Amino acid sequence: MREPFSYRGGELCAEEVPVARVAASVGTPFYLYSAASFTRQYRALAAALEPVHPLICYAVKANSNQAVLRLFAGLGAGADVVSEGELRRALAAGIPARRIVFSGVGKTRAELAAALDADIHQINVESVPELRRLSELAGGRGQTSRVALRVNPDVDAETHTAISTGRKGDKFGIPRGDILAAYRLATQLPGIELAGLAVHIGSQIVKLGPSREAFARVAELIAALRDEGLAVRQVDLGGGLTIPYHDNDPAPVGASDYGALVREIFGPLDVALAFEPGRFLVGAGGMLVASILYVKDGAPRIVVVDAAMNDLVRPAMYHIEHPIVPVHEPASGARREPADVVGPVCESTDTFNRGYKLPPLEEGELVAFTVAGAYGATMSSTYNTRLLAPEVMVDGDRFAVIRARPSYDDMLALDIVPDWLVGKAGDEP
Repeated sequence: MREPFSYRGGELCAEEVPVARVAASVGTPFYLYSAASFTRQYRALAAALEPVHPLICYAVKANSNQAVLRLFAGLGAGADVVSEGELRRALAAGIPARRIVFSGVGKTRAELAAALDADIHQINVESVPELRRLSELAGGRGQTSRVALRVNPDVDAETHTAISTGRKGDKFGIPRGDILAAYRLATQLPGIELAGLAVHIGSQIVKLGPSREAFARVAELIAALRDEGLAVRQVDLGGGLTIPYHDNDPAPVGASDYGALVREIFGPLDVALAFEPGRFLVGAGGMLVASILYVKDGAPRIVVVDAAMNDLVRPAMYHIEHPIVPVHEPASGARREPADVVGPVCESTDTFNRGYKLPPLEEGELVAFTVAGAYGATMSSTYNTRLLAPEVMVDGDRFAVIRARPSYDDMLALDIVPDWLVGKAGDEP
């Protein structure tokens, strides 16, 4: 299969569509997604896990556009949601409730009620207080909620600390040593149908070792629970498969190796398995396209683009740099010199890359921040009263805007001026 983004005739293309053509249609900055890339990643993971008959629940937080959700629904995916809003998105996009898992450490009473109303596949409970609240709520409504207890296995995923979720002291899950007591309690509470366990230790896991350790600890818990006569029918193994951002990144854990590890540990245990991939499915299939506003020659050379940290916050938040490619292919042998690539927001942290080697660039040229399909648009904001960037999906030789850029009137209309301030603007002190 052709790469989702490649140069053709000197122009960067998304599948069969020149990126410059999309820019001319929607303006910059904008997000651009490849449906073929999303599809390929999903099918590769599904094939690797097929022997265990998985429920693959796409992690909506990675990219929550309803067009993206509908694409995955058509491929057979469910959804992993972490808020009522994500639950509503998944349902609106056509993902069946029986394929939706609700995760998250701080579910409100209203969110738990929404999950009960929808009769979703499972709620991953992350604390004993949440378990008691869910029991009270479900029992009071005469309902039964299917539940998995999320284990905190105390395993370091050896990834960025901000996206590690399975260490002792992380806010997620029930400590491994408390699971037996929590499981016993869950079997006694009204309104609770206990299905099994869940675990997720983080994202961008570049080695199989941490997953092996976490999975082995879950397998030990399954054995201990069954020794007490407690049923464990299902296990949710979360997500975390890595994707490379740069050519020199460590080789990613392959879907086939991951699938082999899953079969090795859980194959003999007779449990139904669920997975929550997010970044692995959409990260490489998206880019943020921007125009160059100014080039400030000097030491360092500073390239100012019209995208900013409100559009793509990962560099400012995690100190992670996305690769940058010119939309017009540089001439063969073009000299690449270091440049700081920055946005227009009034923050020094509004810097995408420092000392990034780029060819000569002129005002008005287009550049693309690649590997931006995950945690890009979903984490964007209107800081500095900047309009949200539109999202565009490409499918072969066609493209469609799947989230339009709002107008300034739309944005300003969200504010409400109280009646005691009406007529005060411009009054003399």
